[in-house]
Amino acid sequence: MPKSHKSRPNQINKLIMEQNSVSNPFTGLHKQKLYALIIAAAGIVFCLLPWWHVSFGGYGGYSINGLHRLGIITFIGFLAVGGVTFFMGDKSKPYEGQEKMIAAACFGGAAAFGIITLLANMHYLSFGIFLAIAAGVIGALYVWGMVKIPENKKPSPPAQ
Repeated sequence: MPKSHKSRPNQINKLIMEQNSVSNPFTGLHKQKLYALIIAAAGIVFCLLPWWHVSFGGYGGYSINGLHRLGIITFIGFLAVGGVTFFMGDKSKPYEGQEKMIAAACFGGAAAFGIITLLANMHYLSFGIFLAIAAGVIGALYVWGMVKIPENKKPSPPAQ
């Protein structure tokens, strides 16, 4: 029986969808884990931003990012959240049990080492350290379930 002229494009589309689902690591990822990964990615970017800035007036300045001294542990904490998300447990379920504790500890550790770094050098602070600490705290509270992201609810039709 000959195939119809419409079956070939359908087979191609099905093949493309199967390849995309296999090659995309975020396919089937639970919302909680996706949002935690977004917070961790933001924390990684915040570690690359300046944590200290010294200005020499009109002669320029010097800035240091979070990849120095104890700031590197903050960076590693944010990276570890991604590792926990992809290599531990079921990706289609929210954080639970040991996975939840490890992810929250990684976020909390990142925030704690950011605070320790902040307290060790209180002069010439820049915005990156504050953003990294905030990302660590918000990530830990979110994974632990104390911060909820509101869901978009469809508005109900007006009553007549």
